[in-house]
Amino acid sequence: MKRVVIKAICTIIIMTSSTIFSGAQDIKLPEPVKKGGKPLLEALGERKSVREFSDKDLTLQQMSNMLWAAWGFNRPEEGKRTAPSSRNYQEIDIYVAVKSGVYIYDAGLNMLKQVHGRDIRALCGSQDFVGSAPVNLIFVADMGKLGRKEGDVIRDTDLYAPYANAGFISQNVYLWCASENMGGVIRAMIDRAALAPQMNLRSNQVIILGHTVGVPR
Repeated sequence: MKRVVIKAICTIIIMTSSTIFSGAQDIKLPEPVKKGGKPLLEALGERKSVREFSDKDLTLQQMSNMLWAAWGFNRPEEGKRTAPSSRNYQEIDIYVAVKSGVYIYDAGLNMLKQVHGRDIRALCGSQDFVGSAPVNLIFVADMGKLGRKEGDVIRDTDLYAPYANAGFISQNVYLWCASENMGGVIRAMIDRAALAPQMNLRSNQVIILGHTVGVPR
């Protein structure tokens, strides 16, 4: 009987530590798995958009693998990433909206740094599925890295490169989803004026695109 109780407690601890859990602050991610998965051409053949998700959370390992594939450092000694960016400005930040709050992905520390502990998924897009999907990634351009100060006027032409760079990152997410039998969809239908203050963004940070991810229903 004692062994059964101990085993049950250990199982609960393991499950708690491997998922995005309520009340978490900064979350240290496990080391991403950088080998395996489906061959590239097979993943390309299975890449698709998914808009129906189960309510199952991603594990921390899945989150780590996905974020590394999206925008992690694949040449850390050079500070280079898995996706290209114009003139290597690396101005795109990935914000992660889940039930336990909003986080920003720190690729160098392999960590989710909490912005706040509120669930704002319903503000991350206008489609119905966005608010209940397990994970919403928001790609934000830090225009400060391109020399734009707070209060500066940011023109549409200033955002050509950030949109392209966010597209590269999004395709990496799509390919990871295809490789791991997950689902996802890129989204532009976002009320940016309503969402930005809920993410504590500065005036020279611009929401570019969103990408919803989860287990397909």
